Amino acid sequence: MTPHSPASTPRIWVDADACPAAIRDILYRAAERTRTEVVLVANRWLQTPASRFVRSLQVGAGADAADDAIAERVAAGDLVVTQDIPLAARVLEKAAAAIDPRGVPFDRDSIAERLSMRDFMAELRGAGIHTGGPASLHPRDRQAFAAQLDRWLAAQR
Repeated sequence: MTPHSPASTPRIWVDADACPAAIRDILYRAAERTRTEVVLVANRWLQTPASRFVRSLQVGAGADAADDAIAERVAAGDLVVTQDIPLAARVLEKAAAAIDPRGVPFDRDSIAERLSMRDFMAELRGAGIHTGGPASLHPRDRQAFAAQLDRWLAAQR
């Protein structure tokens, strides 16, 4: 799969290694409903529904292999679904949009602050301080994601 020209239909790229199944299901339904290509990128094999709009791309092992593959292929106007803040920063630099699986958009105004907070939390964990992990996905998170996805899809028409 190669990068596409900005004049072509925008794609949705999914950092699928950590994307919850409930969010992938929302993406599958949206792909069919709107005829939008969804590409799930992971370093493991993923089963996807039989659809001409949903594809998976398996990349090599490595912590950033999926992120690198997405960053190489994303084009201006595409959408990336990721929890990874550094990947979101790379995507924004390419004039693509990014949202997390809870429906929170990444934007140029807040990405530097989010990167700083991420680095600070990593320092705390490195010092042995337990910072906890993300809360489990709640139905309101799925609703927020679906609403944000619908806004992006509507803007593409």
